[in-house]
Amino acid sequence: MNSPLTTLFLSIGLIFGFLAGVIAYLILYGEYVHHFMGDTKRPRKMALQGAIFTFIFFFLLSLIAGYILTEFIIKQ
Repeated sequence: MNSPLTTLFLSIGLIFGFLAGVIAYLILYGEYVHHFMGDTKRPRKMALQGAIFTFIFFFLLSLIAGYILTEFIIKQ
């Protein structure tokens, strides 16, 4: 389980999960600001929650895909 491919998929999950979280935050914040005029605290909190969920989703997706690929498809 502790192979270079596992480290690769962990790195991919961190990098692309972070990028997806940042993009999700920017998109969600831009949309929530239109709905909550004059209030900036609530849209920031809601956008941050969406960004954290997006990061976790893509990070776990990368780990699961890496596990499946290294255990069942790519035989070392």
